[in-house]
Amino acid sequence: MKKTLVCCLAVLVGLVFLSMGALKAEAASVKLTYSNFFPPTHIQSKLAEAWCKEVEKQTNGRVKVEYYAGQTLTKARQCYDGVVTGLSDVGLSVLAYTRGRFPVMSAVDLPLGYPSGRVATAVANAVYRKFMPKELMDTKVMYLHAHGPGLIHTRGKAVRKLEDMKGLKLRGHGTSALVQKALGATPVPKPMPECYQMLQKGTVDGATYPWEANKGWKLGEVTDYCTAAFSVAYTTTFFVVMNKDKWNALPGDVQRIIEGINREWAVKHGEAWDSSDLKGIVFFLSHGGQIIGLDARESARWKKKVQPIITNYVKKLDSKGFNGAEIVDFIRATMAKYGK
Repeated sequence: MKKTLVCCLAVLVGLVFLSMGALKAEAASVKLTYSNFFPPTHIQSKLAEAWCKEVEKQTNGRVKVEYYAGQTLTKARQCYDGVVTGLSDVGLSVLAYTRGRFPVMSAVDLPLGYPSGRVATAVANAVYRKFMPKELMDTKVMYLHAHGPGLIHTRGKAVRKLEDMKGLKLRGHGTSALVQKALGATPVPKPMPECYQMLQKGTVDGATYPWEANKGWKLGEVTDYCTAAFSVAYTTTFFVVMNKDKWNALPGDVQRIIEGINREWAVKHGEAWDSSDLKGIVFFLSHGGQIIGLDARESARWKKKVQPIITNYVKKLDSKGFNGAEIVDFIRATMAKYGK
């Protein structure tokens, strides 16, 4: 009887220690929040959520990330500062939503004729690695990605030549707004989540965005025409950043795991932009949309119109103490390298 009691006590003590160990492990796990403006059904949102799950998986639960899509934690324009101040620990949004704050990285968005999201994403990350701009030093950059060719979409009026742009009101921001203005339109700077309603109500005549948004944001339901002006195709750079204090508090091995995931996910995002562009084309056409091509002569006219945007941006970078020509030349060379 005494022997049995001793055995039972030993088992109980063991269970207590196991429970304490489990509680200690739970307490040791880091919990992070991730804010993203994309709706939960968007492929870029799904990839961000998958990143969260992959971090938890590869760190064996030592890092858990609570994901908030659709601006439920911070708004698109608030996202970067939200990470800096700790409203969220990780954030994904658009650099151009804070115009003038990211001069070096915003050069990536120039209308240089981007052929794909894969190339644009490779360019964005290459520019960051090459120049390590101080403008992003108040966060830890996980990775960057960028969409495929940004093109003009309109409702009710087709744009077949440069003159058709005159008088149009188009939703745009950052570089896309500069492109619209250079081509004769009037930009209306609003974030992407507001675009559908603006088009539906007739607040704007159209917008500039990549094909994927026709399905990803359902814009193919409220637009009729797409002008495939590839010679002036811009991109938009998206950031994924982490609060610097939260990053620095992570153990070194966890940081290395996350950095490995980041390299993999940057590629995934670029590829997803391209695959979703194809789906966006199908969605747009299935809703009665029409794609309008430009011949070589007309394309050259458009390209000439936007050239001052690039020239002026180089001068702007120079005035801020950067070598503008070096940055733009590097972007062009990287585009050529990855576009082969």
